[in-house]
Amino acid sequence: MVQIVVADDEGAAVLTEVVPGSSTVVVPLSGPLPAAALGAEVLVPPFAVRGTRFQELAARMPRLRLIQLLTVGVDQWQGAVPAGVTLSNCRGAHDAPVAEWIVASLLAVLRDLPRYVHAQAASAWAPGQAETLAGKRVLVVGAGDVATAARARLEVFGATVTLVGRAARHGVSGIDSLDDLLPHHDVCVLAIPLTDSTAGLIGASRLAALPDGAVLVNAGRGGLADTTALDAALRTGRLRAALDVTDPEPLPADHPLWSAPGLLLTPHVAGRVAGVGRRAYTVAGHRIASYFQSL
Repeated sequence: MVQIVVADDEGAAVLTEVVPGSSTVVVPLSGPLPAAALGAEVLVPPFAVRGTRFQELAARMPRLRLIQLLTVGVDQWQGAVPAGVTLSNCRGAHDAPVAEWIVASLLAVLRDLPRYVHAQAASAWAPGQAETLAGKRVLVVGAGDVATAARARLEVFGATVTLVGRAARHGVSGIDSLDDLLPHHDVCVLAIPLTDSTAGLIGASRLAALPDGAVLVNAGRGGLADTTALDAALRTGRLRAALDVTDPEPLPADHPLWSAPGLLLTPHVAGRVAGVGRRAYTVAGHRIASYFQSL
């Protein structure tokens, strides 16, 4: 029987339903650690790793074979995976809601919706002229599930979409062509994991390469873009941005990015929709089952 450590009752219920012959041990985010957790073979940490509780637990589990995340990104576990243990992400669990956030935030920026929200709060009737997504050239840095889901939705609005992956292949440009592509796109969407090779991918020179009026949309991780360079670019009024992630995160209350013009900022909520927990645990369960079937 496969024993799985999980952080909540919903996860325990879904995983025992999806993974044949499994049992679960619920480890709460705080409080005493159940002794049975140390003998488990699988660890499923919560969406956000709270401190080092689950990373410390992983180091104390002698039978641990698999750490199955509920997120696509694995950056929080870099350097914290014990030797001989497999780390698996939750690719496919969040593509639709994150793609929706990309489209929604981009539409909000292009149609100048934040200005109208402020005008409404001030009881001010303030008509203006905005832009349309139709005809926009959108560069999506990423070629995974989120990127392809975003492309499908953006194309419905009449945008032309180019995907950029680690290597060029049919329908996807290689990351080595990024500098050539940036000047010819009105929007740059970041939808890739944060790794050593992608940290700071969008810095001052690449922001400068974007055409005037371009929009940077970050649905990946804050560290993909240089925060200081982005803040400076926004303050020139030449670029706009929509960010669901920041570096640092959470963004401190006194951080200058809060007041940057042309910025729509949400607190890492692109994937937070009704039913996301069950969906993520279901995908995680299928990955756990596949892992043990392949042994």
